[in-house]
Amino acid sequence: MPIKEKFEIKGKVALITGASKGIGAAIGLALAEHGAKVVISSRKKEGIDHTVNRLTKAGLNAHGIVCNVGDETQLNMLVDETVSHFGGIDILVNNAATNPVYGPVDQADSEVFDKIMNINLKACFLLSNRCRPSMIERGGGSIINISSVEGVKPSRGLGLYSISKAGLIMLTKTQAKEWGKQGIRSNVICPGLIKTKFSKALWSDEKNLARFTKHLALNRMADPDEIAGLALFLASNASSYCTGSTFTADGGFLIAG
Repeated sequence: MPIKEKFEIKGKVALITGASKGIGAAIGLALAEHGAKVVISSRKKEGIDHTVNRLTKAGLNAHGIVCNVGDETQLNMLVDETVSHFGGIDILVNNAATNPVYGPVDQADSEVFDKIMNINLKACFLLSNRCRPSMIERGGGSIINISSVEGVKPSRGLGLYSISKAGLIMLTKTQAKEWGKQGIRSNVICPGLIKTKFSKALWSDEKNLARFTKHLALNRMADPDEIAGLALFLASNASSYCTGSTFTADGGFLIAG
């Protein structure tokens, strides 16, 4: 098969959480442009409608579903509606995340801990488990977990977020090891500083941004679509021998001196 054709995912069904904006929306666009039927999921209907309309106006196949990934009942409904609408699930992108606090771990309470772990880790665990039967029925699938470089190299003030993202990396490896023989691959992307609303506190101040980027090999932050190509690779047959792998897209954050 020509290598170009290996990147085509025509007819595949991709479910993406946290997909109304930022990295999730960029991944949804990339997968849809390469032929996938995409489910754009997020907590707020307004954001979902905006992204779905943008895709459908471009002639792409997209469907929106409101879901708070911190609610197990809503996760179950998300999977059921996706299967009902598109017939199954081939690709899952666990992208939704939260980080409501900044500060040392000893100053965080149990309520904040639970919220971060529920959204950033438990939801990925539950949703992957719910998608697994459909993937097996369709001959296999690809799970793409969006972690962070903070899960590899923690920064001051982001301790609980880093812990949750480190857990997601290990969840990915466990899924890969246990589900590989069923045709399901699981890989994790660890972005660095990306220009999204989620990370606005880090880049909205130009002096603060300059202090951060001067240590990066590429000397800049990234746009969301710079993660989308890596997600397309992992969703497609171009990555057919990749599973349990951690892919970083961080401009050199992990090698910064």
